[in-house]
Amino acid sequence: MNLYHCQIDIHHAAKALAFAEAVEQWMEYLKGRDAIKSWRLLRRKLNLASDNHRDFLLEVEFENLGQLDQAFRILGEHDEEVKRLYANVNALISDNDLGLYRPFPDPERAERMALI
Repeated sequence: MNLYHCQIDIHHAAKALAFAEAVEQWMEYLKGRDAIKSWRLLRRKLNLASDNHRDFLLEVEFENLGQLDQAFRILGEHDEEVKRLYANVNALISDNDLGLYRPFPDPERAERMALI
């Protein structure tokens, strides 16, 4: 399991519910194509967070890095529905920070790997 972690601020003029709906449509499209395992969108509560935290947190779970690669391949497709769904989310975002996480300790327990 790999967790793609996105901290997001939307534009001041953007509506939070419109953003949530756009994220749901995009994530469910990816899930329907088996490019993600699951996802959830969270919003900061009571403005209780440090300055390093953004208003929204989107967590996307992948079975493995191959599934993550599949999601990026879908994004690169020359398909009008993909472009529309992605643009509907992206147009509302002002700032974001991203990270890819894995369970730890993991079965491989490898801090460094090399083929040669």
